[in-house]
Amino acid sequence: MSQPVAGRRSRTRPGVPAARQALALLQALARQPVPVPAAALARDLGLPRSTTYHLLAELVDAGFVVHLPEERRYGLGVGAFEIGSAYLRQEPLARLGRPVLARLVERVGHSAHLAVLHGREVLYVVEQRAPGRPPLVTDVGVRLPAQLTASGRAMLADLPPAQVRALFPGSEAFVDRHGSGPQRLSELRRLLAEVRRAGSAGEDGEVTPGFASVAAAVHDHAARPVAAVAVTFPAEDPLDRAAVAGRVVQAATELTRRLSGHPPDRT
Repeated sequence: MSQPVAGRRSRTRPGVPAARQALALLQALARQPVPVPAAALARDLGLPRSTTYHLLAELVDAGFVVHLPEERRYGLGVGAFEIGSAYLRQEPLARLGRPVLARLVERVGHSAHLAVLHGREVLYVVEQRAPGRPPLVTDVGVRLPAQLTASGRAMLADLPPAQVRALFPGSEAFVDRHGSGPQRLSELRRLLAEVRRAGSAGEDGEVTPGFASVAAAVHDHAARPVAAVAVTFPAEDPLDRAAVAGRVVQAATELTRRLSGHPPDRT
């Protein structure tokens, strides 16, 4: 489930042990599909059982955790749901991403956008249009097939293989827009392996003929891909695509840092 709490962050700053342990409990519960016993939480987090029970009791009183006495298990409570709802209302991802995209557009001279993964689609949440550039199909609120977009490929590449397989169980899951792009899981897997090797994703005319994009994933504190930063430009533009990809990776890295996240370990 997780590494022992004692080894977290203490190397960089002292912190508050009880607060760190309570947060670790909440994070552990959030990763589980069903409520779990306190003994399992104590074991996986490296906490004494007495400490675990005391912390859980405090979290239950505050509404962040619910105790199921008949099952002798604990799960997330309404308080945790309210925090998650407040996160969505405040749009922190979009707020943190806008200045990053603005700087990216200034550097590359082409329009940029921020997208999140929603099932087999990407949902565009921010668009930063470069001056004088035409409008794109990737407007805010637009959804596109993830396997065709650079943004979707950047995020899919860092998902567990089982999750990718669940999203694309058969050929019917692959949407065809312009007769190009992966049409089966084996093709998608090869493409995503190349994205992981390169550190960025691309597409050329697969979303809109005549336009190409490069993208890089943004990661959260658990190294999960929560968004992607991308730049779109005319395919015939004689720009240095490798240089643009580097700028996009830098922007994604900056937004990852602003989210207190870190990329996955690919060693």
